[in-house]
Amino acid sequence: MLETHERFVTSGPLKLWTERIGDADHPPLLLIAGSGAQGISWPDTLVARLVERGAQVIRFDHRDTGRSSVVDFDTHPYAIADLAADCLAVLDGYGLSSAHVAGASMGGMIAQWLAVHEPSRVRSLTLLTSSPMGHRDPDDLPPPTPAFVEFFDRGLPRDVESDVALFRMFNGPVRPFDEPAARAMLELAWSRAVDPDAALHHGLAGSTFAPDRLAPLSSITAPTTVVHGDRDPAFPLPHGEALAAAIPGARLHVVPGMGHVLCSPGLPEEVADLIRL
Repeated sequence: MLETHERFVTSGPLKLWTERIGDADHPPLLLIAGSGAQGISWPDTLVARLVERGAQVIRFDHRDTGRSSVVDFDTHPYAIADLAADCLAVLDGYGLSSAHVAGASMGGMIAQWLAVHEPSRVRSLTLLTSSPMGHRDPDDLPPPTPAFVEFFDRGLPRDVESDVALFRMFNGPVRPFDEPAARAMLELAWSRAVDPDAALHHGLAGSTFAPDRLAPLSSITAPTTVVHGDRDPAFPLPHGEALAAAIPGARLHVVPGMGHVLCSPGLPEEVADLIRL
């Protein structure tokens, strides 16, 4: 039985739900979920493997997701820097001066921001299914796949069934899709969300470009690993290759058949073994 501890931490006026799994004396690893995703989107099997490897794992709900505070985005818009500040508040809430950091998708961009602007807080960096945080040139890196574009063009309602379909598309056609596990996670996510629609604000935050996102990734000094699937429909493989090329000394691990989510049997454990500790 894994040792778990839930608590709320404060980030300015906001309260953020957090969970620590594992021994508090072990090296800390902060997991940063992607756009609109709750902390529980990190599979329990991945977390358990990381604890087996000797980490204390901290996952949390971003603002506007899960049990964390909901923001009036029209009155108080926020950007990647603000989501990064929430990450620092989580570390502060646990009395941690630094941690290993792993971020997925937009969470990887937040992790990049931390490694660039708060290097003393980042012991190591793992970027999963992500893209350079300052990327803006549509001709520089490939767009999402036709399957991705077609899915969002359908305009499906926001509910568990459409989210299951989304994760099936994100999983890609090569590796088997663990629908029961994905459905269980998504049903839990919908049941615990204070306001499910608030998560849509992350799309606005992610598309807001400020000078802080244009800081060169070449300034990152944390040991870095980039993990990317060769069937990612949201950020095709050249995005991961560009990340690894931009960060000095970064290692690139291409996972055959992996898409944009960890919803294939055995994949969470496989990826957990690639995360730096």
